[in-house]
Amino acid sequence: MKQNGGKAGKGDHAALADAFNKDEARVNWHDETLWWIRQKRDKAAHGVADWELLRETASRIKENVLSGLGGYLEQFEAAAAANGVTVHWAADAAEHNAIVLGLLRRHGVDKMVKSKSMLTEECHLNEFLQEQGIEVVDTDLGERVVQLAEEPPSHIVLPCIHKKKEEIGEIFHEHLGTPAGNADPQFLTHAARLHLREKFLTRRAALTGINFAVAETGEFVVCTNEGNADMGAHLADVHIACMGIEKIIPRREHLGVFLRLLTRSATGQPITTYSSHFKKPRPGKEMHIVLVDNGRSVHLGRKEFRNSLKCIRCAACFNTCPVYRRSGGHSYHTAVAGPIGSILAPNLDREKYADLPFASTLCGSCSNVCPVKIDIHDQLYKWRQVLVQSGHAPVAKKAAMKTMTWVLSNPSVYHTAGKAGRWFMLNAPFTVNNGMNPWYKQRDMPPVPKESFGEWYKKNKK
Repeated sequence: MKQNGGKAGKGDHAALADAFNKDEARVNWHDETLWWIRQKRDKAAHGVADWELLRETASRIKENVLSGLGGYLEQFEAAAAANGVTVHWAADAAEHNAIVLGLLRRHGVDKMVKSKSMLTEECHLNEFLQEQGIEVVDTDLGERVVQLAEEPPSHIVLPCIHKKKEEIGEIFHEHLGTPAGNADPQFLTHAARLHLREKFLTRRAALTGINFAVAETGEFVVCTNEGNADMGAHLADVHIACMGIEKIIPRREHLGVFLRLLTRSATGQPITTYSSHFKKPRPGKEMHIVLVDNGRSVHLGRKEFRNSLKCIRCAACFNTCPVYRRSGGHSYHTAVAGPIGSILAPNLDREKYADLPFASTLCGSCSNVCPVKIDIHDQLYKWRQVLVQSGHAPVAKKAAMKTMTWVLSNPSVYHTAGKAGRWFMLNAPFTVNNGMNPWYKQRDMPPVPKESFGEWYKKNKK
């Protein structure tokens, strides 16, 4: 499978967004669909009387976790080990992948089923295992669609939201042998069910992600709407569960807070169809948990950005973001796209993802809908400052900002530039309305004002 981010270079968001915007009908449909989901979220949130209290409580629980993360992880490891689960620690993506490969090799497994896990996308696990001769089948329907299309997910909850049913029908026709031209969702879902049933029944190893891990009990919870994680884990001899170290919560009683927030924020549902608790392996079977750092400790040590580790991967910020809705998830060239991904990605590779914090209007809608109250838009603004100061901003942007700084700090130059700009816009509009002006590429220029605000104020200040 091709990776988003694997081969993309610095500053790619704008170019990739331009490519997505060439299909205007798709962009409009993508925009409207995600906004519809955002409206479902609002309706679900307004139906809970103590919604804001839930958000505040979740945020404080996560703050407590981040303040004592080491202790909670050790508590979780001890409790899980007492339950008969083997816990592994991975410092980075390479170590995570090596651990998973080692477990599969030890059991002689060369075919594995996997339910949706954004951590494994982050670690490029599928590609790594395939290079080692191990077949990996994603069993979440959306994930399976993009896997067959050799594309990465474009959304962390709705992996193939960028594809229309007709395209999915063609993918299934090519790979599953369904009739050409059949795009009926019910038929395609049934075809996928038949296709995946054989995989579940014949694979001896299954990998799942983890939504929440409880330090108190050593158990973990996986939330799905399709039951694919349950099918894989319950039918396999070896269950491997992988999680970022920030997924810990202190006690089981805290689950009620997060489960009420997660799905309402993600899709507007009261709760996922399945909220499955895993605590110990079944007799004769094995359960392994891989705890992954991969830059999270570094992020935790950055005071301005540590709050982003509270994220519960609901994607509410995706669904509300005007930039994401009209640029598509692949334009972010990283596993976790959208506003939250634009904060997390530069922590992994500052140079490679320097473009992402600038892919935002800073409107604040992402922060308003975040169920754990992450100050997303403020962190995007702070990342911009860090990137510019560390020399990772594009040369053209740095030059433009220096010019603007000089103009704004010199009143006479500012007033002269304003007059010149109004004259050219009025008398020689072609000097502004052309392809060299990035603003004009996507927008109509505003009407030319007759006078500046300063000139108007001088006339009317009395």
